[in-house]
Amino acid sequence: MNITGVIITFNEERNIERCIQSLKKVCGKIIVLDSFSTDRTEEICRMHNVTFIQHAFDGHIQQKNRALKLAETDWVLSLDADEALTDELSASILNLKVNPSAQAYAFNRLTNYCGHWVKHCGWYPDTKTRLVMKDRAHWTGVNPHDRLELIQPGKVQTLNGDLLHYSYYTKEDHFKQIDYFGKIAANELFQQGKSCSIFMLYLKVCNQFVKSFWIKLGILDGKTGLLISIRSAYATYVKYQTLRSLNAKSK
Repeated sequence: MNITGVIITFNEERNIERCIQSLKKVCGKIIVLDSFSTDRTEEICRMHNVTFIQHAFDGHIQQKNRALKLAETDWVLSLDADEALTDELSASILNLKVNPSAQAYAFNRLTNYCGHWVKHCGWYPDTKTRLVMKDRAHWTGVNPHDRLELIQPGKVQTLNGDLLHYSYYTKEDHFKQIDYFGKIAANELFQQGKSCSIFMLYLKVCNQFVKSFWIKLGILDGKTGLLISIRSAYATYVKYQTLRSLNAKSK
């Protein structure tokens, strides 16, 4: 079982080295598909002798499928630049390389938010399929919320160990991401002909807070859980208010 690690990047100098170092433990080759970064991403990648390729960004799903196809091995391990394997997860992958029994493998993802590991708010275990047989899987979903799935039904096994996700270092990082993802998601909904009334907008915002803080037990993450729940509700507001603006302009 030879594995190629693939990563898509754009200005990831803060994260990319950690990601590459963790992949080296289990992958014979690593490919980075970059969207013409303007920081030190390329320099860092070349320091670690990975295959570095550039292509204009045309969507998270499109770029990740492109990266998937670049691999020459049957098995591909796809990580985001802000993710890394724990030692336990690396050991699980190494153990299964001798005799893989599934068509795809999933990992429980543990997110670090401004220095705090988040165990609730619907953020954990946040299971993600990331290790797949290249020809049997593809990235799908609605940008920017992509997911890796088997093309035909098959066995997906969850491995022991966490996939560490270094999501936001500061609240400014989070608000920047909310604005970025909100616009992409709203545009996708607009292209699908979706709309949202003002009543539904605020209902969705309130539901998101209740879901994150109470139903998903964000309260158990203390102040961090409260902040995440409030900002998740705000992200919902940004997405659907942007959708309303797009629909208004189209009329």
